[in-house]
Amino acid sequence: MLPVRLHLLLLALLFGQGLAMSREERHQLRNQVVEMFDHAYQNYMDHAYPADELMPLTCRGRIRGLEPSRGDVDDALGKFSLTLIDTLDTLVVLNKTTEFEAAVRRVLSDVKLDNDIVVSVFETNIRVLGGLLGGHSMAIMLKERGEHMLWYQDELLHMAKELGLRLLPAFNTSSGLPYPRVNLKYGVRGPETRTGTETDTCTACAGTIILEFAALSRFTGDPVFEVHARRALDFLWEKRQRNSNLVGTTINIHSGEWVRRDSGVGAGIDSYYEYLLKAYVLLGDDLFLQRFNIHYASIMKYISQPPLLLDVHIHKPLLPARTWMDSLLAFFPGLQVLKGDIRPAIETHEMLYQVTKKHNFLPEAFTTDFRVHWAQHPLRPEFAESTYFLYKATGDPYYLEVGRTVLDNLNRFARVPCGFAAMKDVRTGSHEDRMDSFFLAEMFKYLFLLFADTEDLPFDMEDYIFTTEAHLLPLSLSVAPNSSVTPGNATSEQELDDTNFDWTCPNTRLLFPDPAFPRNLREPIRSAVDKSCPRPLPYREPGMGRPPLRAQDFMANNPEHLELLRRMGVSLIHLKDGRVQLVQHATQAVSAVAAEDGMRFMQEMMELSSQQQKEQLPPRAIQIVSHPFFGRVVLTAGPAQFGTDLSKSSTGVRGFVTVAEPYSGCAELSNGEYVQGRIALLQRGQCMFAEKARHIQKAGAIGGIVIDDNDGSSSDTAPLFQMAGDGRSTDDVHLPILFLFHKEGNILLEALKEYREVEVLLSDKARDRASIFKGKPLPGTLLEGSADGHEEEKGCITEKTTPSSLGPGDQSHTNTRVESDVSDAEEDISRVDEDTSPPEEETAGPSGSEEASRTEPSDEREEPEGNSGPSGSGSSQSVDELMADWQEDLEAFQQMDKDEL
Repeated sequence: MLPVRLHLLLLALLFGQGLAMSREERHQLRNQVVEMFDHAYQNYMDHAYPADELMPLTCRGRIRGLEPSRGDVDDALGKFSLTLIDTLDTLVVLNKTTEFEAAVRRVLSDVKLDNDIVVSVFETNIRVLGGLLGGHSMAIMLKERGEHMLWYQDELLHMAKELGLRLLPAFNTSSGLPYPRVNLKYGVRGPETRTGTETDTCTACAGTIILEFAALSRFTGDPVFEVHARRALDFLWEKRQRNSNLVGTTINIHSGEWVRRDSGVGAGIDSYYEYLLKAYVLLGDDLFLQRFNIHYASIMKYISQPPLLLDVHIHKPLLPARTWMDSLLAFFPGLQVLKGDIRPAIETHEMLYQVTKKHNFLPEAFTTDFRVHWAQHPLRPEFAESTYFLYKATGDPYYLEVGRTVLDNLNRFARVPCGFAAMKDVRTGSHEDRMDSFFLAEMFKYLFLLFADTEDLPFDMEDYIFTTEAHLLPLSLSVAPNSSVTPGNATSEQELDDTNFDWTCPNTRLLFPDPAFPRNLREPIRSAVDKSCPRPLPYREPGMGRPPLRAQDFMANNPEHLELLRRMGVSLIHLKDGRVQLVQHATQAVSAVAAEDGMRFMQEMMELSSQQQKEQLPPRAIQIVSHPFFGRVVLTAGPAQFGTDLSKSSTGVRGFVTVAEPYSGCAELSNGEYVQGRIALLQRGQCMFAEKARHIQKAGAIGGIVIDDNDGSSSDTAPLFQMAGDGRSTDDVHLPILFLFHKEGNILLEALKEYREVEVLLSDKARDRASIFKGKPLPGTLLEGSADGHEEEKGCITEKTTPSSLGPGDQSHTNTRVESDVSDAEEDISRVDEDTSPPEEETAGPSGSEEASRTEPSDEREEPEGNSGPSGSGSSQSVDELMADWQEDLEAFQQMDKDEL
């Protein structure tokens, strides 16, 4: 009996939640996919063709111009039988070769590409050009087998080239980025085009061209298409933010300026990343893989917070740009499979699956606590796509069950007599009279491949790559002639850091030596999203009758306060930029009474932080005025809510700087005689800002500068904040005290190390050199290249407001998140990021352990005894190197000020 038991144990491990799906069940689901496809396709052909789309509620075709306009959504419609062209290669994958042959004949006889109509370049490329090329790939494959399409003479390819030529005028810009729209008949120039005046396009719109255009060039031997697609990609690469290596969402096609500077992997950017990696696979050009690896490293550093993928600001990548995610990012786990990074793919996919089970479909957008943000669902296929690729990578039958759920929900909630209708609101189940072409092009293709056996497929899928619209392009194009295509600018070795990423395709069998590995990753996420999480029974804990902790009394370095937070279900998480995040989960409180106290505490904290935000002071300036800087170097500093108000001083405070001993400033200074009459340099940490100020003031300092101890922090990647007091009166503090992030502070420390005597001016903004030197001859002639007295104004930031992500919202929900500038138990709260989703009864948000896994643990720092100098001053960088590095940051500041959050 022992071998039998071991066998059963292995089966249980292998099949996760139960036994593997039987072959009969898979075949039944495969056949169900085909039946559902037939229902959608036949209704389109019966009730809509030759219109672009089927309107499944009214059983008629949607013809652009005859139906009420849907705005940009209609840009995909061009009176070219969109759904039929988009579906061509799906017919072959589902073994419907007879229908495919008939469909190709219809396209050749009925479809016209010279219509006087303005269409989206992006949508027309991926759906129509991609559909024609996918159909051509299938036609030549079938013809070579000698059973079907024997009459075919590349007619679809000729149509594809005609369409490519009609899209080319959109690329006639100085940057090479295409106009977002083109008139199929007249191009983009002239009044008859009714387009060509646009200035902006999305990153994905300009960066999702290369697969189709390169395939067209290599099929036809005409390099012009691939040349233009590469030029657009080269320009986007050059315009990436060099510090974060991220791209924004919207760009000006003429100037290359970023119009929207939020960055993620969802709408507006998604397929740009996808096409970089797939262009490498299809075309064999290492350049694309190099660029993808650099972007991917930044995505995993800033955007990926498994299982979440959160948008950030390209110049401040540690600052979230929004508190919700859109459904288009569901493709990303599938792309990670192609990359070979399976663990985060499993985690994000599981989060998406739990949201799907919670709402039946993925809402167009949902909040970080998994509630509906935008309720629509237009039958998007990206989740099914990632499910298929994860099943291919892991062989885990769990993903077959996920596919079954997708099928069941489509049949239960979206199926109507004339096809499948998009969901207008996933909460109510209401429909929209819409069935997009991508539903037939992608959804059924991926679901069929998920359940099909190898022998069910008419060809080897490994010989092809999927475009973003799931069209099939043969990998043999990598060796096809691409005459005269000039490779793009190579990425330098200095820019490329791919040490964490292999340059080989992974063997997925070696990735999962333990069959339970994927399940172990999924279970914590399931409990975080699933609203049926067990919650403790309410009871009144002895001793909880005492007054609860109030927000204004909270001290982050008080162990008793931290224990009270834990009992109220509030967890404190250290963020990468030195701040902490307060998150409340009512289900984790020790009692219902404690949970209510926790909610009250969080609401008070939000109100307190909101009030402090309204009182935000602008940044201050620290200007180095001694030799050899002479006022040219201006460091942007954070203000304090106490001490001298520099905005009320016409001259500021000027003096030489000295490092305080101890450097933390948390005890009486041992070098008071050296600090007297000078500006003291202090390190952040170990005590409150006000305590530091009192100690240096007692020693006779005329000002103080606190330098961040978080190595690498910079005001271009983290929001400036104002230093708060210690909860009691700070009227006794009479000197000015400013805050510098580590990067800026290191410039000052290196200058002090090299020149010993460094004089600075603390002021509300950078001063003109003439006013600093009060009419004396300007010392600019001592430095090379200084031609006038206004040079110091280049790159100086004199006005900037602190961004706020606080928005109006209901504060009564049980899962509340507060981010604040409490670092190393030092400051009071001075900023809040509030999750503004609507309340939902008994909805459990991410568990505390899950939240903790999303952020890097904070470093435990202790000041060694006898340390009398800055711990970070041992840098080998020279002042010149630091200045060159800082100049690039100042330029980023100038750009960022135009589009502050």
